[in-house]
Amino acid sequence: MPVVTIRMGAGRTMAQKKTLIVEITKTLTTTLGVPPEMVTIFIEELPKEHIGKAGKLLSEGS
Repeated sequence: MPVVTIRMGAGRTMAQKKTLIVEITKTLTTTLGVPPEMVTIFIEELPKEHIGKAGKLLSEGS
């Protein structure tokens, strides 16, 4: 049973998250030969003030 966890900054729409889940499920079923019912996907959304990149918080902008 494949389990996928995606951690990303908050702010995506429900439609984007649904498409992401559909596409990842398709890829896993094709690549691993498992039925879609066996695939579990977790999306963990983090506030941008909880993510740092290149020495800055994402909430600080570029």
